[in-house]
Amino acid sequence: MRSGSEEPVPLHEEFIYCCGAATQVLKCGPWKDLSKDESKNLPRLLFMIIPGNPGLAGYYRTFIQALYCGLNQQYPVWVVSHAGHCKPPSGMEMIEDTDIKELEDVFGLNGQVEHKLNFLKKNVSKDIKLVLIAHSIGCYITLEMMKRASELQVLRSVLLFPTIERMAQSPQGKLLTPLLCKLRYALYMPVYLLSFLPEGVKASLVRFALRGMKTCDESSITTSINLFSVDCVANILYMASQEMMKVVERDSTTIKQNLKKLIFYYGTGDSWCPQHYYDEIKMDFPDGDIRLCEKGLRHAFVLDASKEMAAMITDWLQDDLTKL
Repeated sequence: MRSGSEEPVPLHEEFIYCCGAATQVLKCGPWKDLSKDESKNLPRLLFMIIPGNPGLAGYYRTFIQALYCGLNQQYPVWVVSHAGHCKPPSGMEMIEDTDIKELEDVFGLNGQVEHKLNFLKKNVSKDIKLVLIAHSIGCYITLEMMKRASELQVLRSVLLFPTIERMAQSPQGKLLTPLLCKLRYALYMPVYLLSFLPEGVKASLVRFALRGMKTCDESSITTSINLFSVDCVANILYMASQEMMKVVERDSTTIKQNLKKLIFYYGTGDSWCPQHYYDEIKMDFPDGDIRLCEKGLRHAFVLDASKEMAAMITDWLQDDLTKL
Protein backbone atom coordinates (compact mmCIF):
# COMPACT_ATOMS: atom_id res chain seq x y z
CA MET A 1 0.00 0.00 0.00
CA ARG A 2 1.12 3.51 -0.68
CA SER A 3 0.76 6.48 1.61
CA GLY A 4 0.08 9.12 -0.98
CA SER A 5 -0.61 9.94 -4.63
CA GLU A 6 0.22 12.72 -7.04
CA GLU A 7 -3.19 12.38 -8.71
CA PRO A 8 -6.07 14.64 -7.68
CA VAL A 9 -8.22 12.88 -5.12
CA PRO A 10 -11.93 12.82 -6.04
CA LEU A 11 -13.83 14.41 -3.17
CA HIS A 12 -17.59 14.90 -3.07
CA GLU A 13 -19.39 17.09 -0.52
CA GLU A 14 -23.07 16.81 0.38
CA PHE A 15 -25.36 18.55 2.83
CA ILE A 16 -28.33 16.34 3.64
CA TYR A 17 -31.02 15.92 6.26
CA CYS A 18 -30.55 12.83 8.40
CA CYS A 19 -33.04 12.24 11.21
CA GLY A 20 -34.32 15.70 10.34
CA ALA A 21 -31.01 17.45 11.15
CA ALA A 22 -28.53 19.15 8.84
CA THR A 23 -25.60 16.82 8.15
CA GLN A 24 -22.44 17.27 6.12
CA VAL A 25 -20.96 14.27 4.32
CA LEU A 26 -17.56 14.17 2.62
CA LYS A 27 -17.02 11.25 0.26
CA CYS A 28 -13.60 10.31 -1.05
CA GLY A 29 -13.62 8.25 -4.22
CA PRO A 30 -15.95 7.92 -7.21
CA TRP A 31 -18.64 6.07 -5.24
CA LYS A 32 -21.36 8.58 -4.38
CA ASP A 33 -24.32 6.24 -3.92
CA LEU A 34 -23.91 2.98 -2.00
CA SER A 35 -27.58 2.34 -1.31
CA LYS A 36 -28.65 0.61 -4.52
CA ASP A 37 -28.62 -3.15 -4.12
CA GLU A 38 -28.93 -3.69 -7.87
CA SER A 39 -25.73 -1.81 -8.69
CA LYS A 40 -22.98 -4.06 -10.03
CA ASN A 41 -20.26 -1.58 -9.17
CA LEU A 42 -20.71 -1.44 -5.40
CA PRO A 43 -17.44 -1.79 -3.50
CA ARG A 44 -17.03 -4.60 -1.03
CA LEU A 45 -15.98 -2.27 1.76
CA LEU A 46 -16.71 1.24 3.04
CA PHE A 47 -14.42 3.14 5.39
CA MET A 48 -16.64 5.40 7.50
CA ILE A 49 -15.24 8.03 9.86
CA ILE A 50 -17.16 8.84 13.06
CA PRO A 51 -15.83 12.21 14.26
CA GLY A 52 -15.09 13.57 17.69
CA ASN A 53 -16.62 16.76 19.08
CA PRO A 54 -16.81 19.24 17.37
CA GLY A 55 -18.10 16.76 14.81
CA LEU A 56 -17.39 18.78 11.69
CA ALA A 57 -16.59 16.67 8.63
CA GLY A 58 -14.19 19.30 7.29
CA TYR A 59 -11.65 18.59 10.03
CA TYR A 60 -11.19 15.12 8.50
CA ARG A 61 -10.81 16.23 4.88
CA THR A 62 -7.03 15.69 4.70
CA PHE A 63 -7.35 12.49 6.74
CA ILE A 64 -9.84 10.81 4.39
CA GLN A 65 -7.87 11.90 1.31
CA ALA A 66 -4.66 10.43 2.75
CA LEU A 67 -6.47 7.26 3.81
CA TYR A 68 -8.08 6.85 0.38
CA CYS A 69 -4.70 7.19 -1.33
CA GLY A 70 -3.06 4.86 1.19
CA LEU A 71 -5.68 2.25 0.30
CA ASN A 72 -4.66 2.52 -3.37
CA GLN A 73 -7.98 4.25 -4.10
CA GLN A 74 -9.73 0.87 -3.95
CA TYR A 75 -12.39 1.68 -1.34
CA PRO A 76 -14.64 4.67 -0.60
CA VAL A 77 -13.81 6.69 2.51
CA TRP A 78 -16.65 8.77 3.95
CA VAL A 79 -16.93 11.05 6.95
CA VAL A 80 -20.35 11.98 8.35
CA SER A 81 -20.67 15.05 10.55
CA HIS A 82 -22.60 14.97 13.78
CA ALA A 83 -26.18 16.18 13.50
CA GLY A 84 -26.31 19.96 13.67
CA HIS A 85 -22.56 20.56 14.00
CA CYS A 86 -22.12 21.95 10.48
CA LYS A 87 -23.34 25.32 9.27
CA PRO A 88 -25.85 24.51 6.51
CA PRO A 89 -25.44 26.23 3.14
CA SER A 90 -27.67 29.14 2.21
CA GLY A 91 -31.28 28.05 1.81
CA MET A 92 -30.96 25.06 4.13
CA GLU A 93 -32.15 25.17 7.73
CA MET A 94 -30.51 23.41 10.68
CA ILE A 95 -33.69 21.35 11.22
CA GLU A 96 -35.79 20.06 8.35
CA ASP A 97 -39.12 21.83 7.91
CA THR A 98 -41.43 18.86 8.26
CA ASP A 99 -44.32 17.77 10.43
CA ILE A 100 -42.68 14.40 10.98
CA LYS A 101 -40.70 14.11 14.22
CA GLU A 102 -37.89 11.85 13.06
CA LEU A 103 -35.90 11.53 16.28
CA GLU A 104 -36.24 12.85 19.79
CA ASP A 105 -33.21 14.86 20.90
CA VAL A 106 -31.19 14.26 17.74
CA PHE A 107 -28.48 16.68 18.93
CA GLY A 108 -27.90 14.74 22.17
CA LEU A 109 -25.44 11.89 22.58
CA ASN A 110 -28.03 9.13 22.15
CA GLY A 111 -29.47 10.96 19.15
CA GLN A 112 -26.04 11.09 17.50
CA VAL A 113 -25.75 7.30 17.77
CA GLU A 114 -29.14 6.80 16.12
CA HIS A 115 -28.22 9.48 13.56
CA LYS A 116 -25.24 7.40 12.34
CA LEU A 117 -27.25 4.16 12.28
CA ASN A 118 -30.01 5.92 10.34
CA PHE A 119 -27.47 7.27 7.86
CA LEU A 120 -26.09 3.80 7.21
CA LYS A 121 -29.56 2.31 6.87
CA LYS A 122 -30.60 4.87 4.25
CA ASN A 123 -27.34 5.35 2.36
CA VAL A 124 -25.31 2.13 2.44
CA SER A 125 -26.27 -1.31 1.13
CA LYS A 126 -26.43 -4.05 3.75
CA ASP A 127 -24.08 -6.12 1.59
CA ILE A 128 -21.17 -3.72 2.06
CA LYS A 129 -18.73 -4.46 4.85
CA LEU A 130 -17.65 -1.59 7.09
CA VAL A 131 -14.43 -0.35 8.60
CA LEU A 132 -15.43 2.20 11.24
CA ILE A 133 -12.71 4.66 12.17
CA ALA A 134 -13.73 6.65 15.21
CA HIS A 135 -12.12 9.57 17.00
CA SER A 136 -12.62 10.67 20.62
CA ILE A 137 -16.37 10.61 21.48
CA GLY A 138 -16.88 8.93 18.10
CA CYS A 139 -15.41 5.83 19.75
CA TYR A 140 -18.22 5.77 22.32
CA ILE A 141 -20.73 6.26 19.48
CA THR A 142 -19.14 3.42 17.49
CA LEU A 143 -19.31 0.96 20.40
CA GLU A 144 -22.97 1.91 20.86
CA MET A 145 -23.61 1.34 17.15
CA MET A 146 -22.07 -2.13 17.35
CA LYS A 147 -24.11 -2.87 20.46
CA ARG A 148 -27.44 -1.70 19.03
CA ALA A 149 -27.03 -2.98 15.46
CA SER A 150 -25.24 -6.32 15.60
CA GLU A 151 -26.37 -6.95 12.01
CA LEU A 152 -23.86 -4.40 10.73
CA GLN A 153 -21.07 -6.11 8.80
CA VAL A 154 -18.22 -4.49 10.70
CA LEU A 155 -14.89 -5.87 9.56
CA ARG A 156 -12.90 -3.69 11.94
CA SER A 157 -13.38 -0.68 14.20
CA VAL A 158 -10.38 1.57 14.84
CA LEU A 159 -10.85 3.67 17.99
CA LEU A 160 -8.49 6.66 18.08
CA PHE A 161 -7.93 8.47 21.40
CA PRO A 162 -11.09 6.82 22.74
CA THR A 163 -13.20 8.77 25.22
CA ILE A 164 -15.28 5.78 26.29
CA GLU A 165 -15.21 6.15 30.08
CA ARG A 166 -14.95 8.59 32.99
CA MET A 167 -14.88 11.71 30.86
CA ALA A 168 -15.80 14.08 33.67
CA GLN A 169 -13.03 12.57 35.83
CA SER A 170 -10.31 13.09 33.23
CA PRO A 171 -8.01 16.11 33.66
CA GLN A 172 -9.75 17.99 30.85
CA GLY A 173 -13.16 16.85 32.04
CA LYS A 174 -12.58 18.19 35.55
CA LEU A 175 -11.68 21.54 34.04
CA LEU A 176 -14.54 21.82 31.56
CA THR A 177 -17.47 19.98 33.18
CA PRO A 178 -18.62 22.99 35.27
CA LEU A 179 -18.47 25.19 32.17
CA LEU A 180 -20.25 22.71 29.89
CA CYS A 181 -22.95 21.67 32.34
CA LYS A 182 -23.72 24.94 34.12
CA LEU A 183 -22.31 27.91 32.23
CA ARG A 184 -22.47 26.99 28.55
CA TYR A 185 -25.28 29.47 27.82
CA ALA A 186 -22.93 32.29 28.80
CA LEU A 187 -20.82 31.45 25.73
CA TYR A 188 -23.62 32.08 23.26
CA MET A 189 -23.54 35.89 23.37
CA PRO A 190 -19.83 36.32 22.54
CA VAL A 191 -20.19 33.76 19.73
CA TYR A 192 -23.22 35.67 18.43
CA LEU A 193 -21.28 38.94 18.40
CA LEU A 194 -18.27 37.34 16.71
CA SER A 195 -20.53 35.86 14.04
CA PHE A 196 -20.90 39.33 12.48
CA LEU A 197 -17.17 39.62 11.76
CA PRO A 198 -15.97 39.36 8.14
CA GLU A 199 -14.84 35.88 7.06
CA GLY A 200 -11.24 37.04 6.72
CA VAL A 201 -11.18 38.31 10.29
CA LYS A 202 -12.65 35.04 11.54
CA ALA A 203 -9.93 33.10 9.71
CA SER A 204 -7.27 35.35 11.28
CA LEU A 205 -8.69 34.67 14.76
CA VAL A 206 -8.57 30.92 14.11
CA ARG A 207 -4.97 31.15 12.94
CA PHE A 208 -4.12 33.10 16.07
CA ALA A 209 -5.78 30.48 18.28
CA LEU A 210 -3.77 27.71 16.56
CA ARG A 211 -0.52 29.66 16.40
CA GLY A 212 1.30 27.27 18.76
CA MET A 213 1.38 24.48 16.16
CA LYS A 214 4.39 24.05 13.89
CA THR A 215 2.17 22.98 11.04
CA CYS A 216 -1.59 23.34 10.88
CA ASP A 217 -3.85 21.74 8.31
CA GLU A 218 -5.38 24.47 6.15
CA SER A 219 -8.73 22.67 6.07
CA SER A 220 -8.85 23.00 9.86
CA ILE A 221 -8.70 26.79 9.49
CA THR A 222 -11.65 26.97 7.10
CA THR A 223 -13.66 24.38 9.04
CA SER A 224 -13.19 26.22 12.33
CA ILE A 225 -15.08 29.21 10.92
CA ASN A 226 -18.22 27.12 11.56
CA LEU A 227 -17.54 27.71 15.25
CA PHE A 228 -18.64 31.32 14.81
CA SER A 229 -22.22 30.09 14.27
CA VAL A 230 -24.37 30.19 17.42
CA ASP A 231 -26.52 27.27 16.25
CA CYS A 232 -23.47 25.06 15.64
CA VAL A 233 -21.82 26.00 18.94
CA ALA A 234 -25.05 25.42 20.86
CA ASN A 235 -25.35 21.89 19.46
CA ILE A 236 -21.66 21.17 20.02
CA LEU A 237 -21.75 22.32 23.66
CA TYR A 238 -25.05 20.55 24.35
CA MET A 239 -23.60 17.25 23.13
CA ALA A 240 -20.42 17.88 25.14
CA SER A 241 -22.44 18.47 28.31
CA GLN A 242 -24.15 15.10 27.82
CA GLU A 243 -20.78 13.44 27.29
CA MET A 244 -19.67 14.58 30.75
CA MET A 245 -22.80 13.16 32.35
CA LYS A 246 -23.30 9.95 30.35
CA VAL A 247 -19.84 8.65 29.46
CA VAL A 248 -19.03 7.21 32.86
CA GLU A 249 -18.44 3.45 32.89
CA ARG A 250 -16.57 1.67 30.11
CA ASP A 251 -18.85 -0.76 28.25
CA SER A 252 -16.67 -3.81 28.83
CA THR A 253 -19.45 -6.18 27.75
CA THR A 254 -19.64 -4.75 24.23
CA ILE A 255 -15.84 -4.59 24.05
CA LYS A 256 -15.57 -8.26 25.06
CA GLN A 257 -18.17 -9.32 22.50
CA ASN A 258 -16.37 -7.48 19.68
CA LEU A 259 -12.77 -7.64 20.89
CA LYS A 260 -11.39 -9.28 17.73
CA LYS A 261 -12.82 -6.45 15.62
CA LEU A 262 -11.42 -3.59 17.71
CA ILE A 263 -8.18 -1.63 17.60
CA PHE A 264 -7.64 0.92 20.37
CA TYR A 265 -5.08 3.73 20.06
CA TYR A 266 -4.36 5.78 23.19
CA GLY A 267 -2.21 8.90 23.57
CA THR A 268 0.59 9.31 26.08
CA GLY A 269 -0.28 12.86 27.11
CA ASP A 270 -4.00 12.85 26.43
CA SER A 271 -5.94 14.86 29.00
CA TRP A 272 -9.26 13.38 27.84
CA CYS A 273 -8.26 9.73 28.23
CA PRO A 274 -5.08 9.68 30.34
CA GLN A 275 -2.55 6.88 30.14
CA HIS A 276 -3.81 5.04 33.20
CA TYR A 277 -7.08 4.46 31.28
CA TYR A 278 -4.92 2.64 28.72
CA ASP A 279 -3.11 0.69 31.44
CA GLU A 280 -6.42 -0.47 32.94
CA ILE A 281 -8.10 -1.53 29.69
CA LYS A 282 -4.89 -3.29 28.63
CA MET A 283 -4.97 -5.21 31.91
CA ASP A 284 -8.66 -6.09 31.54
CA PHE A 285 -8.27 -7.20 27.91
CA PRO A 286 -4.73 -8.60 27.54
CA ASP A 287 -5.63 -10.27 24.23
CA GLY A 288 -6.99 -7.08 22.72
CA ASP A 289 -5.26 -4.96 20.08
CA ILE A 290 -4.70 -1.99 22.37
CA ARG A 291 -1.88 0.37 21.40
CA LEU A 292 -0.16 3.32 23.01
CA CYS A 293 1.03 6.18 20.81
CA GLU A 294 4.80 6.37 20.50
CA LYS A 295 4.83 9.42 18.22
CA GLY A 296 3.54 12.08 20.61
CA LEU A 297 0.41 12.78 18.55
CA ARG A 298 -2.13 15.11 20.11
CA HIS A 299 -5.74 14.12 20.88
CA ALA A 300 -6.89 16.44 18.09
CA PHE A 301 -4.60 14.75 15.54
CA VAL A 302 -6.62 16.15 12.63
CA LEU A 303 -5.11 19.58 13.23
CA ASP A 304 -1.57 18.60 12.27
CA ALA A 305 -1.05 14.82 11.86
CA SER A 306 -3.80 13.53 9.55
CA LYS A 307 -1.42 12.02 6.99
CA GLU A 308 0.68 10.34 9.66
CA MET A 309 -2.38 8.77 11.27
CA ALA A 310 -3.78 7.60 7.93
CA ALA A 311 -0.47 5.90 7.09
CA MET A 312 -0.48 4.03 10.41
CA ILE A 313 -4.04 2.83 9.95
CA THR A 314 -3.39 1.47 6.45
CA ASP A 315 -0.48 -0.51 7.90
CA TRP A 316 -2.63 -1.89 10.71
CA LEU A 317 -5.33 -3.08 8.30
CA GLN A 318 -3.21 -4.71 5.60
CA ASP A 319 -3.87 -8.26 6.84
CA ASP A 320 -7.63 -7.65 7.02
CA LEU A 321 -7.75 -6.25 3.50
CA THR A 322 -5.73 -9.06 1.92
CA LYS A 323 -8.31 -11.54 3.27
CA LEU A 324 -11.25 -9.84 1.53
